[in-house]
Amino acid sequence: MSERENRYSARALIVTAVIAIIGTVTALEVGGKIKHSDNKDHVPVGDFQAIHVKPGEAFRMSRKPSGLHAVCENGYLAIAADVDPSFRGILVDYKNRGVRCARPSPTDQDPAKPKVGDSDER
Repeated sequence: MSERENRYSARALIVTAVIAIIGTVTALEVGGKIKHSDNKDHVPVGDFQAIHVKPGEAFRMSRKPSGLHAVCENGYLAIAADVDPSFRGILVDYKNRGVRCARPSPTDQDPAKPKVGDSDER
């Protein structure tokens, strides 16, 4: 190899890359481009998955508890931390629709819709 081809060592390139990453993050932080939210109202409590369990079929689950518990909050399933039960989050699906605690009765109507026979005209 000639001297021109072996100008930089691998260690020097790695150190340069690490310094560039640290410098970039520092510049973004100082410039205010990285947002740190102090508002905990819209922070996800956790990421959940549903496991489809068929009757008679075994499934695997960790024996350790998650540190969370479920609570029914205004008809919707809320997840709360065991260490701070006041920190709750409503469980929603991928379209941000709430998961109900109980199956609604087919005879119940949506409160947002007017009931049959109700009229604003009098």
